[in-house]
Amino acid sequence: MKRVTLGGSDVEVSEICLGTMTFGNQTAQADGHAQIDRALDAGITFLDTAEMYPVNPVRRETIGLTETILGTWLARRGNRDRVEVATKIMGPSQMVRDGAPFDGAIVAAAIDASLERLQTDRIDLYQLHWPVRGSYAFRQNWGYDPSKQSKQQNLDHMADVLGALSAARQAGKIRAVGLSNESAWGLTLWCDTADRLGAPRMASIQNEYSLLYRLYDTDLAEVAVNEDVTLLAYSPLAAGLLSGKYSGGAMPDGSRAAVDRATGGLGNLGGRKTPQGVAATEAYHALAAEHGWDPMHMAIAWQSTRPFKVVPIIGATRIDQLDRLLAGLGKAVPDDLRKAIDRLHKQYPMPY
Repeated sequence: MKRVTLGGSDVEVSEICLGTMTFGNQTAQADGHAQIDRALDAGITFLDTAEMYPVNPVRRETIGLTETILGTWLARRGNRDRVEVATKIMGPSQMVRDGAPFDGAIVAAAIDASLERLQTDRIDLYQLHWPVRGSYAFRQNWGYDPSKQSKQQNLDHMADVLGALSAARQAGKIRAVGLSNESAWGLTLWCDTADRLGAPRMASIQNEYSLLYRLYDTDLAEVAVNEDVTLLAYSPLAAGLLSGKYSGGAMPDGSRAAVDRATGGLGNLGGRKTPQGVAATEAYHALAAEHGWDPMHMAIAWQSTRPFKVVPIIGATRIDQLDRLLAGLGKAVPDDLRKAIDRLHKQYPMPY
């Protein structure tokens, strides 16, 4: 598997990342460890987690459990040097810190807490899960309102947090820093502020990106190219829609949609399972079949055709699902299929 460098940092990772957000809820510890082992066998050394995980659902009592599970794997002799570990601090949420926004002091404490749960002395990539000023991610774009923001307050916050990140890097606790669920303006100002202060520049931005969700393609892509920032694309399978498991209205036991509905949610995959989203999904499945591709493999391989640096984050509840994903790694999307995907995107430009 190819190796890539995250942005302008010195952190080199595999070109595919393994996400771990189900470890501790839908995926038991032993199964999570088995997934990491299987991914390593395929050449995947880049692992992504967060203090918030596991999800589906997020609960106060399980905050940090995924890091703990990953930590028990890392603690085995020789494992830490085989992988690159990324984690994140939560944005404002009632699930942690009573909804308080993070500042420099909270970031410093959160890094130490993550290191303890991960049973390691360093984090390769430390990310801000979502901005304290708010975000249009998670389907909030339909009613996004930045009008109450203060630019100076935002800049002061960035300087404070970057000071903590700089101190953590100097102490050897983190190697590189990144954002998540950020906007083009936010990414630009984080980079500018880092340059002004001599603090670590953002090496990556972890935003949602898939065949069905391509808000990144314009302004964010331009900023990332010019600032040398790598996209870590989460939900490249649109929370499972593109895998085909929900085709025909199916609701498989233990799936994300089924778990969400069972715990009081809508079962709509975080707003992705809309009539337009389902229609677009069926169109991409038909296109994959026409070209002899597994739709999951097409969705992941397509990301490498993009005109910017991108590392897809794959994840699975069960190891057989991971095996299906791994079977498609290394396949290249031919030009005729790429052009057909572009045509479908114009037909279904923003299905959710």
